[in-house]
Amino acid sequence: MKTEEGIVTKSTGNIHLVRNSQGEFACRLKGQFRIKGIKSTNPIAVGDHVLFHIESNQDYGLITNILERTNCIYRKSTNLSKITHVIAANIDTAFLIVSMSEPCTPIGFIDRFLVAAEAFRIPTCIVFNKHDIYNNDTEDYAKKIQTIYTSIGYECIYTSVPNQEGISLLADKMKNKVSLFCGQSGVGKSSIINCISPELHLKIGTVSNYNEKGKHTTTFSQMHQIGNGGYIIDTPGIKEFGLIQYQKEEVCHYFPEMLDLLEQCQFSNCTHTHEPNCAIKQAVDDNKIFQSRYNSY
Repeated sequence: MKTEEGIVTKSTGNIHLVRNSQGEFACRLKGQFRIKGIKSTNPIAVGDHVLFHIESNQDYGLITNILERTNCIYRKSTNLSKITHVIAANIDTAFLIVSMSEPCTPIGFIDRFLVAAEAFRIPTCIVFNKHDIYNNDTEDYAKKIQTIYTSIGYECIYTSVPNQEGISLLADKMKNKVSLFCGQSGVGKSSIINCISPELHLKIGTVSNYNEKGKHTTTFSQMHQIGNGGYIIDTPGIKEFGLIQYQKEEVCHYFPEMLDLLEQCQFSNCTHTHEPNCAIKQAVDDNKIFQSRYNSY
């Protein structure tokens, strides 16, 4: 029985699609093992590298080992607040797709995602999609939001599928990389992917007129191969991005603009909330750290 190595491209319950140079195989996990040290609703995720073999007289493979991850990104499970759900693993770049209109992505959602990405050292680019429908007020607001994140060091791109704006630039940044697409429902992730790789024919959703919240079109995270040697991991639209429980002392480490100031606080265990002579609070007062970022912290 020959052992093969492959990468998980889709995970739906007990069935996992695994791709290698020979093709794509439906596989199950061997036994009830779990990844050591990770309490998650899904012990295996899209992007995981695994060892598997094809069972004799069976029409599915058996995953025998999950190889060590270079990184992963996860959030709180929807129903179990103390359990995590792994969104994807082994990511080169994360693209956070946001919109300032229909629907408008809350800044708190952006910051929560960035904290999760920073915790696992995943480079993130913020993509302002649906640029073609921004009015003057929306454009001004988008520029203010862009200023916040570019000043910290995050790259920002404007895209519009109808106008093909920013699409080729985005595709170039994905060349020969595993890219994660994440964002709230309705921000246009699937539309962008279809624009980059039309042959995928991903289902595109709509936005509810009642509350301008997007309707889910992607049910499971899935990896797609694109023509430039890269892979896109398309994730289900996420209404809220619940963070795992970090220690209070850790959180500031995932705000890049705070890192260089931490040693300037009077107290080594400063929480940057009520202590005197706090360098972080002073930086907020001096407009060196944006108030919205401090509020998110």
